[in-house]
Amino acid sequence: MRSLGWSLLANLVLVSSALGAVFTPGNWKNVESAPGNTVPNRYIVEVKTPSLIPGKRDLDPRAPHEELYSTLRGRDIGFRVNMEFNREGLFVGAVVTLSDPNDREVIADLPGVEAIRPVIRIPAPAPVDVHVVTGGHDPHIPPDTESTHIVTGVDKLHAQGVLGNGVKIGIIDTGIDYTHPSLGGAFGPGHKVIGGFDFVGDAYTGANTPIQDSDPLDQCNGHGTHVAGIIGADPGNMFNISGVAYKSSLSAYRVFGCSGSTTDDIIIAALLRGVSDGNDILTLSLGGTDGWTEGSASVVASRIAATGKIVTIAAGNDGAKGAWYTSSPGNAINAISVASTDNTVIALQNATVNGVQHDPITYFSTFPFVVPGPLPIYATNTNTSVVDDSCAPLPNNTPDLSPFLVVVRRGGCTFVQKLQNIADKGGKFFFIYDNGAGFAGINAGDFNATLIQAADGVFLVNQFAAGANITISFPQSGASTQFPDPDGGLISAFTSLGPSNDMFFKPAVAAPGGNILSTLPVPLGSFGVLSGTSMATPFMAGVSALLFEVKGKSEKVGLGARDLFETTAQKVPASHNNSDLLQSAAAQGAGLVDAFKAIHTDIIVSPGEFLLNDTAFFKKEHTFTVKNTGKKSRSFKVTHKPAGTMLTLQPGTPFPADQPVPLSTVSASVKLSMTTFTVEPGKSQKITAIFTPPSSSDVSPALLPVISGFIEITGTDKGASESFHVTYLGVAAKLRDANVVDMTDEFFGVNIPALGDSDGNFIFDARNFTFIAGDFPTLVLRLNFGTPLLRVDLVTPTVKLNSRDVVGRESLVLPDESDPQTYGKNKIVGNLLGFAFLPRNSDQDDGTGYEAFRIRNVFSNGTQVPNGNYRILLRALKVTGDPNKEEDFESWLSPIVGVDAPERN
Repeated sequence: MRSLGWSLLANLVLVSSALGAVFTPGNWKNVESAPGNTVPNRYIVEVKTPSLIPGKRDLDPRAPHEELYSTLRGRDIGFRVNMEFNREGLFVGAVVTLSDPNDREVIADLPGVEAIRPVIRIPAPAPVDVHVVTGGHDPHIPPDTESTHIVTGVDKLHAQGVLGNGVKIGIIDTGIDYTHPSLGGAFGPGHKVIGGFDFVGDAYTGANTPIQDSDPLDQCNGHGTHVAGIIGADPGNMFNISGVAYKSSLSAYRVFGCSGSTTDDIIIAALLRGVSDGNDILTLSLGGTDGWTEGSASVVASRIAATGKIVTIAAGNDGAKGAWYTSSPGNAINAISVASTDNTVIALQNATVNGVQHDPITYFSTFPFVVPGPLPIYATNTNTSVVDDSCAPLPNNTPDLSPFLVVVRRGGCTFVQKLQNIADKGGKFFFIYDNGAGFAGINAGDFNATLIQAADGVFLVNQFAAGANITISFPQSGASTQFPDPDGGLISAFTSLGPSNDMFFKPAVAAPGGNILSTLPVPLGSFGVLSGTSMATPFMAGVSALLFEVKGKSEKVGLGARDLFETTAQKVPASHNNSDLLQSAAAQGAGLVDAFKAIHTDIIVSPGEFLLNDTAFFKKEHTFTVKNTGKKSRSFKVTHKPAGTMLTLQPGTPFPADQPVPLSTVSASVKLSMTTFTVEPGKSQKITAIFTPPSSSDVSPALLPVISGFIEITGTDKGASESFHVTYLGVAAKLRDANVVDMTDEFFGVNIPALGDSDGNFIFDARNFTFIAGDFPTLVLRLNFGTPLLRVDLVTPTVKLNSRDVVGRESLVLPDESDPQTYGKNKIVGNLLGFAFLPRNSDQDDGTGYEAFRIRNVFSNGTQVPNGNYRILLRALKVTGDPNKEEDFESWLSPIVGVDAPERN
């Protein structure tokens, strides 16, 4: 079916928010009549290849493009070609800028056109935390023992000499600073970075014309260089880090400039170039919120993965915004969408307490403070509950603080502000004790300051108040400690949560992505610590390279890689306090990758995931196969291990729950066809699992519970007790019951949807518009859940909402005039706007919180709206809803809108 696919993307940003946030009215003044992340008037047109067009099999390879252009000219459609794609079997089409965007529906219905989709802006990769390493004493540096390699078994593979030899990896990102000594120091054949292409140039921002060249050097952004180091940094550097597959060959495909965004047509070009250049693996640490698998870049990435290439893509960093917020192109069905886990340990230092009995005090620095001898302490406030310690200038009677280690409580103002106030009294060395905000690295500017834990700070302040003769010394050797990260090994809170709106398993698997030390461009500091799924994704690309080295780069190995990584992964608990409650598969996928196990196991389990769907379309019966490729018979037991059921909506509201999304211990039940079995060498065993979702009395469908868990296959042979699992995911509710359109006053203080005028005011009564000099209405709305189809039509003023009447025939493309258009048995005057596959909005006023569509006095077919009185009808199709049934839409009618516009010449 031809489709006009639209999708919204949101920036990868992690911020805090709470329900009830007040959005600022009036920001819709300059919006276009399209989702804000689309490029106006520019579209990706996919066409059938010659082999698929009857009678066209002998045409030259450019035939599909020329056929399209000829047809467009014949229809008097004004257009300009921006780019062409010509990779038969993957993607054939063109990017065109239309003189009249209303021609898009004509193109959608042309013979030979597979789909037409708008060009989408993709935000620049935005790690949750970025820190340039300033030197060996930088407190942000994680352990140099490569803890990420240890928890995933990569260290064992390295010890066996498995380093990615002979594997080519294409990195689609911001480019690479290949002059970095740890990344080979040069560019071209014979070096680590063997090739690539710059699709955009330094000055590209996503809003200007890209300048292409053959040199993908990046010394101004840095993201791609950090990604490259995670895959391929050579050992022997000052921090003793190495890439997961540092003997692999890298190619850099630069799709971002020094700053700004890019567009998905450029990403598609990079994907196809990466295939043409012979890369075995493509990795993309980029994306934006989409919620669906229908985006152009997602479709192309999925097709590439279906050929046996491995494609790893970031799951996204929008975990703060709750479930059902997946990222594109990470939604690509056949790709590996990668979640992040936090690093497990942090290398810190201990200070020695002298004069009183107390354990060493751990302070947040990788290397010891260089301090001349023991220092007496001075507390700026003896009240250990003070909320704004030293946020104001210190009293005049404060002594000269230069001889002291000054102890100050965190909070109330910036670290630099309070440290400057203390420095004004001579302070040079500082312990800041935690106030519950978290024991972590801090930005103290140029001050010699670090964080200590709350209990240690309270102890020191109390000793100072008691007049104890106490000093602190800083051993320059032998005082390092491996401090456990309290969230180490857990799924990073920033990881975007699935599943996709069309119920695909996203993310697929997790890898270390929190607090990762890697390379940066030499002019930007050479090394830095970043956090994000952008860091987890190249880790998975590196593991994939190790797999290809050991198993060979055949199509079979590539196609089986995701199942292999999923079935051998390590299940991740929801917290360290209750390790029995496993994190939802909507957050962890199948778990943390175990590279050593995946590559060396002789037991192959497939498939790696079961999609149960929702209760309206529940698929209860699933079968998996256990194959023994080894030389000895193996015996197993099969059990069910549920994960936490994610309660994705806030109780009593239609709004998604923010992170941390609550988990329930209520789970699905599973009946297995067998619970023990033996499989002989070279043989396979099939097992059937029959699932039953929890009842509504156990967990309310109104909370839209996402159920998940694992069917465990555990070896029972002595010395061969390794386990495997198949991960399942479903919804204990009907998705079509999920509220799509926000019709509350929660965010703007007035009920929405609503019309706004060009002055930024809401409109509640009938009003005339001239549609000149900014005199037009804007439709303001929020989506609590994604919708496969959103339509905006004009109807007569007498139409009323009636949920039982039948809508006329519709499709997921913008209608043309021949379609019967009715609503509630009333004829629709004409269609204004139509969008397919829109994601939900967030509850944050950061550009993702609502949509605003400018209403023009022109129908979507390009004809002018006659002057007169109308209402605007908004309809949003529920997920899994039938577009031919009115009851499957949520609808809203505007106040009367008078069109009083001058006629066009």
